[in-house]
Amino acid sequence: MNEKEEINLTTEREKKSLTKVIGDSIKELKDTTKAFINAPAALWGVNLPYILEGLVYFGILTILGKFSSENVNLTDIEAGFVYSFLTGGITFAMLLLGGVSDKIGVRKSLALSLTIMLAGRILISLAGSLSLANGLWSPMFLMMISGIVFMVFAYGLYQPAAYAGVKRYTTPQTAAMGYAAIYGLMNLGAFLSGFVSSITRQGYEETFPPNGLAAVFWVYVIINIIAVLLTVILLSKKNDREAVRKARAAVGKESTAEDEEESYKQNKAKVNNIPLFIYSVITIIFFLLSGFAFDSSINFYIDTGIINIDFFFTLSLVSLCLAIYEYLRKRPEHPFRDARFSYFIFILIPVQTLFAHNWLTIPYYLDRAFAGSLVGEYFEVFSNLNPILIFILAPLVAGLTAKADVYKMMIIGTTVMALPTFLLAIGPNMYLFLLYILLMTTGEAMWQPRFLQWIAEVAPKGMTGLYMGVGQFPWFLTKVITGLYSGWFLTQYIPLGIPPEKMNSEMLWFIYGLIAVISPIGLILTRRWMMKGFKVRSEE
Repeated sequence: MNEKEEINLTTEREKKSLTKVIGDSIKELKDTTKAFINAPAALWGVNLPYILEGLVYFGILTILGKFSSENVNLTDIEAGFVYSFLTGGITFAMLLLGGVSDKIGVRKSLALSLTIMLAGRILISLAGSLSLANGLWSPMFLMMISGIVFMVFAYGLYQPAAYAGVKRYTTPQTAAMGYAAIYGLMNLGAFLSGFVSSITRQGYEETFPPNGLAAVFWVYVIINIIAVLLTVILLSKKNDREAVRKARAAVGKESTAEDEEESYKQNKAKVNNIPLFIYSVITIIFFLLSGFAFDSSINFYIDTGIINIDFFFTLSLVSLCLAIYEYLRKRPEHPFRDARFSYFIFILIPVQTLFAHNWLTIPYYLDRAFAGSLVGEYFEVFSNLNPILIFILAPLVAGLTAKADVYKMMIIGTTVMALPTFLLAIGPNMYLFLLYILLMTTGEAMWQPRFLQWIAEVAPKGMTGLYMGVGQFPWFLTKVITGLYSGWFLTQYIPLGIPPEKMNSEMLWFIYGLIAVISPIGLILTRRWMMKGFKVRSEE
């Protein structure tokens, strides 16, 4: 066979594969969807409460800024700090508590975390209902923060346990759909929260002045109670064991329901954590003495001519670095010791800022830049269009791309997600905003569920919760950092109290777009280095 014939044969094969790809993808989607629908009761015991939790969590995020500004009487910058504490604290809690679900089991972790979250949400509801004095460090503020603290620790246990449950109860055939579905179901709940919030807020403005938001919080308390009951009923010991047995049988393995817990004990080597504890305490003390906390009288600033350096905050960063070094030094198998794994999760921070802006910026943007319009009046609904699209697109994209290369999907997905941000730089326009949401969400559906699946599947046996927690650490940094600067951008470009025509939302979104595109560019530039062993590890 000559070279020309080889080229023609290769072309014919490529054409044949192209004509079959759509049919094969649809068949794959049908098969995985059918298998997922027939999933065991234990998996639905994870999924159904996850819908309700998505409704409550994202519903609170959507109105927390408005509640902080109008009820608690905080500035936009102070409200941004509250968001950073909540969202960043949750992800940091995942880093600390991710391994707990591996130790005590999925069932106990989910029921316990939802119960603790219920206590936190009751406190937040009371903060808006008891006519307390408002303002920074006021009784209302402290009660709200107390509720948020409960939520932070509970959610740090909840999400790693939920993803560990998906891994525990799915088979190789249903795994991709399982991860995509739980991600989509959470977003379905988030979308529904927009209607729950808008209807409740407008119907109870007089009963719960000044804006009816306290009534919304109480509705979320009731929904949280339902989630707890569903978890206890559907995720019984019997259902758990039966689901594990079926999942193991699908891959020809025999196991007991206690395998994961036993594996955790085997992997858990004894480590002297006293130095780590000391460094951590020192970090907290230095931070509390800094200007970012209480700004004590013994604190001082060093003027460099460009910026003023907070002395105790700088010391807290140094001690934090020492704590991290001490933590990793004695844990040679920790995922952060893997350079590729670490780069892969950290390079996603820029594009992940767009997730954070879904609650840090978009509700303010719609409420202020579209003031007086339908969009502004129902800003909760329009703020949560992304979740309903994710609910539709995530399983669909997962089914169509189940066999696609993970890294390639990451590049394409982050690119599709980042570039539409520049549409908003043209100016406030409902159609451009809807187009942005559609395109950005499509990109999100392409890479985010696959990223979560990859983390769960590269985790050693019995360490899924730990890996899920560690994999979320950059997300912690994203939410903290974005929350710290988003309030400043709001006051500069779309401040409260001025007409929409005098705002400059165009520059705000242009800058956010420049930040987001760093991720796909970084993935493209390091593709050759990342692919050395990347695919092999993903298949282990």
